[in-house]
Amino acid sequence: MNIELSEINQGVTGNPSAYVRSVNYAYLSNLTGIATDIAFHREERPIILLSGPSGSGKTTSALMIEKMLDEQGIETHTLSLDNYFSPLTDYEKELFAEGKLDLESPNRIDRDFLTEQLTSIYNCEPVRLPTYDFKESARVFDGSILHRKQGELVILEGIHSLNPDIINFPDENTAKIYVSVRTRITQDGRELHPSKIRLMRRLVRDLLFRKRSFKDTLMMFQGVEDGENKYIMPYKYRSTYDVDTFMAYEICAYQPFLMDAFRKMADEPIIKEMLDFLENTAPLERKEIPPDSLVCEFIGEGQFNS
Repeated sequence: MNIELSEINQGVTGNPSAYVRSVNYAYLSNLTGIATDIAFHREERPIILLSGPSGSGKTTSALMIEKMLDEQGIETHTLSLDNYFSPLTDYEKELFAEGKLDLESPNRIDRDFLTEQLTSIYNCEPVRLPTYDFKESARVFDGSILHRKQGELVILEGIHSLNPDIINFPDENTAKIYVSVRTRITQDGRELHPSKIRLMRRLVRDLLFRKRSFKDTLMMFQGVEDGENKYIMPYKYRSTYDVDTFMAYEICAYQPFLMDAFRKMADEPIIKEMLDFLENTAPLERKEIPPDSLVCEFIGEGQFNS
């Protein structure tokens, strides 16, 4: 799907509040349809696997669906696949320090432990939920217990959630969701690829909440893209539901965070490509974006931010 930048600018400069509401409503309506179908099949498919590349809006989409299901009276729990990483060995810590560890690899997931927990969850047995301490590269337990009752649902979100080598669980007992930006923004015959929109999301999020400079995020970008092509894209065909997480006004929201730095980095081809679009993008004030917007996953102050 394509959308002209002029159409976006017209919406943002005309009646920004109404435009943002209409875009958000369309996205929520799409998720509502998925949540309704998931609810219908909840007895045979109580495990929902949600995957997508970095910057696709996985976390917010999962929590939105959880909220919709909860509001239907179906208790739903969302778990992050990141918490099932294997603790790093001393050798892996050395590789990580040298920037030689493949952070996107599915081998980082402790498959046996994950399978054990998913099986127990499916069988309505209590499990001690793990948390992964990224600073210490270690698995910790804070006392959280999940004891799924019959009819309750569990969403597992993460980049490898559709990989059958990682999720060793019967297909017939899972619903599968793939989320990513699919829409291209066009201007004067040129297109801004969805991967660049996801990169804008990551640049803003990393700067605001991970204390990571634009330069550092860009240095990681090629490795992240390589990982997506090797480890994520090959399994998107397995999805039961396919979701485009593009929000038409989003680059207008990112523009104020990106412009000054982009102008200083315009000699970088990838930055120049995004800058050419942002130079012609109408900015959107933060106050126009409600806390239930998916965009808040990247700019903050959202009701679904963890």
